[in-house]
Amino acid sequence: TGMALVLWTWFSPGLETTKTLAPGWILALLARNLILAVLVYGGWHLWLYSWRKQGTQFKYNRQFPREKAAGFRFGNQTWDNMFHTLASGVPIWTAYEVLLLWAYANAHAPMVTFATSPVWFVAVFFLVPLIHEVGFYFCHRLLHFSPLYEVAHKLHHRNINPGPWSGLSMHPVEHLLYFSAVALHWVVPSHPVHAMFNMFHAGLAPVPGHTGFDRVEIAGGSLPTNCYAHYLHHKYFEVNYADGVIPLDKWFGSF
Repeated sequence: TGMALVLWTWFSPGLETTKTLAPGWILALLARNLILAVLVYGGWHLWLYSWRKQGTQFKYNRQFPREKAAGFRFGNQTWDNMFHTLASGVPIWTAYEVLLLWAYANAHAPMVTFATSPVWFVAVFFLVPLIHEVGFYFCHRLLHFSPLYEVAHKLHHRNINPGPWSGLSMHPVEHLLYFSAVALHWVVPSHPVHAMFNMFHAGLAPVPGHTGFDRVEIAGGSLPTNCYAHYLHHKYFEVNYADGVIPLDKWFGSF
């Protein structure tokens, strides 16, 4: 939420600007999101995989991804994941953001402000992760049915031993489906900062879920990743489709 507020206030074009689709502000948003992705995904990767600051302590799979790995586009798991994240994931995330900002500016999406609806404005911040969770669960189940799995989701599941860059490494078809959760802002009265919170959550939250570590030791503390369930999804494929905010896997028998 804090990141969305900061980036909306100081690093995003105003709605007067986004009324018209123009290369300048669109490319600026793309650059901002690329920098964010490199800093967040790259930071976790450097700490845990390049510098190996805690070795294999708390790592589920004691093996690190191989430098040379058959089945990946560049013969390297990390480079492959970086390519799909930065060449497909971030541009599609940005495209959704561009369309939403244009829709808000032209009154095609219902908009509220804190001044007009303070209670609802705050409530939407709590509703967004819950709605995203439900959408993600059913979208994820759909992606495990053929032919969608063979066409799209199989690419993400090359990462049997995932790392931070695995989180958003997907086929463009999957990126389109994954980020479509932000479509709720065309229906639910909200503010651009809510939409940005939704998109940053979708774009950056996969990082800790794909570290492959149960906890990360940093700055003298220990940060739990809560990613064991998703690690098992990458290992066994047909379990643990949700993120865990709502116990959907338990309710639908896939836990």
